Amino acid sequence: MASEGREGEHPSVTLFRRYLRIRTVQPEPDYGAAVAFLEERGRQLGLGCQKVEVAPGRVVTILTWPGTNPRLSSILLNSHTDVVPVFKEHWSHDPFEAFKDAEGLANPSDAFTVFYSERSTWWVRVLSTGKPGHSSRFVEDTAVEKLHKVMSSILAFREKERQRLQSNPHLKAGAVTSVNLTKLEGGVAYNVVPATISAIFDFRVAPDVDLKAFEEQLQGWCRAAGEGVTLEFVQKWTEPRVTSIDDSDPWWAAFSGVCKDMNLSLEPEIFPAATDSRYLRVMGIPALGFSPMNRTPVLLHDHDERLHEAVFLRGVDIYTRLLPALASMPALPSDG
Repeated sequence: MASEGREGEHPSVTLFRRYLRIRTVQPEPDYGAAVAFLEERGRQLGLGCQKVEVAPGRVVTILTWPGTNPRLSSILLNSHTDVVPVFKEHWSHDPFEAFKDAEGLANPSDAFTVFYSERSTWWVRVLSTGKPGHSSRFVEDTAVEKLHKVMSSILAFREKERQRLQSNPHLKAGAVTSVNLTKLEGGVAYNVVPATISAIFDFRVAPDVDLKAFEEQLQGWCRAAGEGVTLEFVQKWTEPRVTSIDDSDPWWAAFSGVCKDMNLSLEPEIFPAATDSRYLRVMGIPALGFSPMNRTPVLLHDHDERLHEAVFLRGVDIYTRLLPALASMPALPSDG
């Protein structure tokens, strides 16, 4: 169904579908409509609202629900409002229609994933320079030859990490380092050997990797390829942090205790990509990535991304138990 909300539909589902219809799709997301939606909900709940424009047209909306003891630490629920570009022709329904049908079955006994750390994003551009010439000749020492050597080294490393992941059933994607070639740049004509060519690689570095040694390894592959091969970092996160999931940690004890009381099985993992949590963890703030969606296909950034209604409503129930428990934490030494 595609209507605003049929009679008897849970109000949380109707509200969620309203939110889904806001076209916050990159590269021109309608942030204004999303902010207005959140402001409206804040007013209805009697929450204070603050808007911070961190860049032109980029507004962070902060809704505040004061506790009984403002001296205690705050609980932050953090989420983004924008979405990646979608390709409507590959979807069964308009991705912003919030279409609902009755297919699927949720099983609340299956495990829920919680992320306590994440991999470091390194976007690396390898620039190779060499001798140019007419493409009818066997030109020696070309930029492409040298770049190919670096690519071979990086892709061999990629295969080694892939095999390590596949051979160990206890490892998850976030525990190994991944890399993909995402962009090639260079060339001036079909019949000209280019003097320069570059490749961009997206590395996601596991948090237990020695970053200094890993960078030296990358530099070594460039040196081994020959003169005129250099690398630069387009993005480089160098401060990986891990949030404690030890039972002695009070925040984890409160979080996992609620899940245990609700008979929820948790699977702690390292998030394979990047989130805003890295900025919180580097400040010493514990951060857990948790979306209570089990029995749901992993369709992140994929076509026909969807969520079963029963899973969504179960998630609402889980949050209504988690938030009071976390907000009722007694004063900790860090609270002063």
